[in-house]
Amino acid sequence: MKKTMTSWLALLLIGLCPALQAQKVYEAARFGLKADSKKNAAPLVQKMLDRIQAEVTPEEEVIIRFEEGQYEFHEKGAAVRTYYISNHDQTLPKKVGISLEGWKNLTLDGQGARFVFHGRMLPLSLLRSENCRLQNFSIDFATPHIAQVTVVENDPQKGITFEPAPWVNYRLTKDSIFETYGEGWTLQQGWGIAFDGTTRHVVYRTSDIACPTKGAVQVGERRILAPRWKDSRLLPGTVVAMRGWDRPAPGIFLSHNRQTVLENVQVHYAEGMGLLAQLCEDITLERFGVCLKGDDDPRYFTTQADATHFSGCKGKIVSCNGLYEGMMDDAINVHGTYLKVVRRVDDHTLIGRYMHDQSWGFEWGRPGDTVQFVRSKTMELAGSTNTIATIRPNGQEETDGAREFLITFTDSVDAAIQEHEKFGIENLTWTPEVVFSGNTIRNNRARGALFSTPKKTVVEDNLFDHTSGTAILLCGDCNGWYETGACRNVIIRKNRFVNALTNLFQFTNAVISIYPEIPDLQHQQQYFHGGKDGGIVIEENEFDMFDAPVLYAKSVDGLVFRRNVIKTNQEYKPFHPNRQRFWLERVTNVEIAE
Repeated sequence: MKKTMTSWLALLLIGLCPALQAQKVYEAARFGLKADSKKNAAPLVQKMLDRIQAEVTPEEEVIIRFEEGQYEFHEKGAAVRTYYISNHDQTLPKKVGISLEGWKNLTLDGQGARFVFHGRMLPLSLLRSENCRLQNFSIDFATPHIAQVTVVENDPQKGITFEPAPWVNYRLTKDSIFETYGEGWTLQQGWGIAFDGTTRHVVYRTSDIACPTKGAVQVGERRILAPRWKDSRLLPGTVVAMRGWDRPAPGIFLSHNRQTVLENVQVHYAEGMGLLAQLCEDITLERFGVCLKGDDDPRYFTTQADATHFSGCKGKIVSCNGLYEGMMDDAINVHGTYLKVVRRVDDHTLIGRYMHDQSWGFEWGRPGDTVQFVRSKTMELAGSTNTIATIRPNGQEETDGAREFLITFTDSVDAAIQEHEKFGIENLTWTPEVVFSGNTIRNNRARGALFSTPKKTVVEDNLFDHTSGTAILLCGDCNGWYETGACRNVIIRKNRFVNALTNLFQFTNAVISIYPEIPDLQHQQQYFHGGKDGGIVIEENEFDMFDAPVLYAKSVDGLVFRRNVIKTNQEYKPFHPNRQRFWLERVTNVEIAE
């Protein structure tokens, strides 16, 4: 028996040896990347990645570990890349701090590392990779492009006197305009979001505020009087995040990856989204945060746009136990992109075009993908589903940078689909399942979470705390943003909603707003969302609110609202123009039981 056991153990060890030998661990410090050094990490990281990638095989598991501490990244020596990124400005090229391309079985472990960036950079990219994990680090910028200021005095006649935060580099231009600057950039921010200095909530009934600083004068040490800036809502002590509208790059960019995991990663600031993923399959975010650096962080804002954004992905998106706060848009947005039909070449061939100025230049579909067509005016399906036989850029060789695609379909395209009326093409293959669970979303502009996918979507056990606008939005728009599509299977349960709708933004008709953009609802014959009994289920949630509207729904077949608790508080004075608890427009197969 002893001999048999020994032989079995020997065989087991032999079996394990290849796996053990296949793992390679690299310490970043051995490549000159020392924590808390002022040295520019950008060129060192690129040299390290090039060397490691040349040494390993695709079958080997690779672990790159940083020491805990701070690492400074500057544009000089950084990787230079041409990336077309969904829902961002297509300004090229991008300066990338950590460029990961073509990896397999990679773990990047920061072990508590703080990656701090300077200038206008894309901090981290992961492209064309498989089974990769990013964990235990944070991303921040030394000098954010959003300028935080505090209102010191507010005189109805003289204007607003404000004080820039200590980290804000500023000057008054020759024509007396407040201007901020950093490494390689300058900005004159004209808009902003106002935060309560104590609670950090977005100030009640302010939404997007104008911040005119023309004629500004210095009136004291780091104190500026803006005589044209007059807004009685901005009491002394109010903190304003002054901003522009540019979105040059996200904090983390994922593209053409499979099986990606991000665990215990925080983005404290980015000039675009916190994380943008496009054309990826299976993404897991565990304890991912777009958040402040703690309760004592002097900043009030995080990202310029959404915290996380998933465009044209498939498989499963799982986002659990995260913290999303202070961002200038949604915590999560999941959608595809409609191409507008701009020409019918023949019965099997169409030319489709990206329409929005921040969404073009990247791959849209592949042969074998299933598509459907939608009439923009009524957002109704047209013809039947079809399959892509061939697809190529129209008018150029490369997909990168393309605005139009020449698409041939296996079956004949319905004769009604012509360029003379607006039609969109939706790629059904690149649509994901979504699990959004255990997250906290608070103190942000616009909306809490936005979902536009026909696959199963579960939103549960989240806290939506002062999201400012609508907490959850189910949209679909083939007229403006061109973001697909209809939601067929959505479960919203066991969430807590606290004082949403302190401000009005787009699509903010109720705490939960099912609001497809339909120009001609009157002549719509089909329904956009749902499609079966109980297609959208809202149950066992708690609504703690100061105002009336709980649920708005438009063009839905199959809506259930049951076993929810609605509480009323007096934190703010009711003001919403929608005075109905439940406002339903063109909804059928509906069950409402509080």
